[in-house]
Amino acid sequence: MKEILTRSLSGLLYITVLVASLQNEHALIIVFFLFGIICLTELKKLILLKSLLPYFIFALMYFSFGYWQHIMSSTKGQKEAILTLQVLTISVQFILIKSLFSKKKTSIFKTKPYLITTFYLSSSFVFLMLIANYMNTFSPMLILGSFMLIWINDTFAYLIGKNFGKQKLFPRISPKKTIEGFLGGLVFSCISSYFIANYTGILSIKEWGILSLIISVTGTLGDLIESKFKRQANVKDSGAIMPGHGGLFDRFDSIIFAAPFIYLFLIFSQYVS
Repeated sequence: MKEILTRSLSGLLYITVLVASLQNEHALIIVFFLFGIICLTELKKLILLKSLLPYFIFALMYFSFGYWQHIMSSTKGQKEAILTLQVLTISVQFILIKSLFSKKKTSIFKTKPYLITTFYLSSSFVFLMLIANYMNTFSPMLILGSFMLIWINDTFAYLIGKNFGKQKLFPRISPKKTIEGFLGGLVFSCISSYFIANYTGILSIKEWGILSLIISVTGTLGDLIESKFKRQANVKDSGAIMPGHGGLFDRFDSIIFAAPFIYLFLIFSQYVS
């Protein structure tokens, strides 16, 4: 009972801070930056990287994109820079997906640590911020809806997997994940997208439906990739900052991986609408 209470209070505090930050653009930028620093610290421990350089790279990337207009006095070059970052980030993510199928102990997780910290974690937090400021307009409901889809997917994947799961999804990386749980999370995410579309008033029901599919698939991949990080580091959690949950990286693993794909869809839908 005590463990459940601790877990609930810890999760409530995390959600409260996140939702409260949505009231102001600059508050959100700062909160995501602090979350990113914590996640980066936990990731560095998992891959045994002691250098401080990733912090400098993250801060430079994050605030450059976050305050592009203020720094450059215009939006000139912004789209091209975002596109370049997106190509690099998604390319590294595909390498990470490929690494899930590798049984080798020494992989990209350890051989190219700066590639991981820069174009997996740091760039993904940049895209989380860009989603919240889509088309240079503060859109807190867009990022909130994305987080809600992640939470719903994770919750129902766990509940359905625990009660009805039989077929393992990726037993070598995450023995508890099941195909039934994955499908359950996906279905309930799709259903909830209808209500999120009506609640947020941003994007169409169809667009939120497509986003629910993207988030369920990429979010699950992100969870598996972080599980491999932890498995190779031989730890259960990425940290202990959230009692009952583990580290902040444990809570952000899904949305971190999904963020570049969410932003890619938003850009695509902008041109086809």
